[in-house]
Amino acid sequence: MTRRPRKLTPEERDLWSRVAATTTAFHPPRPAHEPPAPATPAKPAPKKVHPEVKDFRIGQSAPGYAFRHDLAPSIADQLARQPVVMDRKTHRHMTRGKLEPEAKIDLHGMTLAQAHPELIRFILNAQDRGCRLVLVITGKGKRGLDDGPIPQRQGVLRHQVPHWLRLPPLGGAVMQVTEAHLKHGGSGAYYVYLRRGR
Repeated sequence: MTRRPRKLTPEERDLWSRVAATTTAFHPPRPAHEPPAPATPAKPAPKKVHPEVKDFRIGQSAPGYAFRHDLAPSIADQLARQPVVMDRKTHRHMTRGKLEPEAKIDLHGMTLAQAHPELIRFILNAQDRGCRLVLVITGKGKRGLDDGPIPQRQGVLRHQVPHWLRLPPLGGAVMQVTEAHLKHGGSGAYYVYLRRGR
């Protein structure tokens, strides 16, 4: 059943007309006799201008620094973080340069392919002879041209030797590796403390 809309009473109609008289319309109605506005001609779309791109090289405007930041921890930091496995007193004497190495090998000028087998032979022979402390000289390395996007480490052998000393067949023979004291080569050499041979 639908309801019929209720009609306004005369008092309500009078009140509505008084309220409506105080308002203004947002859009007043246009007079019927006003001529329509002339259509403006459409402007042609502006042509796209492609800027001339000159030859460039990535990083050409970056300032040239004489040094590069190496975000990886240094070898000295990595070796210092390793736990001391050997006798602490002996370790302290070794790092202060108070112990003389019983044998040494110089890997200067060797490639990685040449140095790796030489290092294996030297360490295993030294352990067989009963040596406890040996010196491995790698050199600090030269800084080559570093024009590529991936930075190159200075001293390939210096970075690779501690890694080789942790891997088989040397990992079982080596007890501790530390950077050498200045009188034995400093950061260009390593003290390698060997386990007793069986």
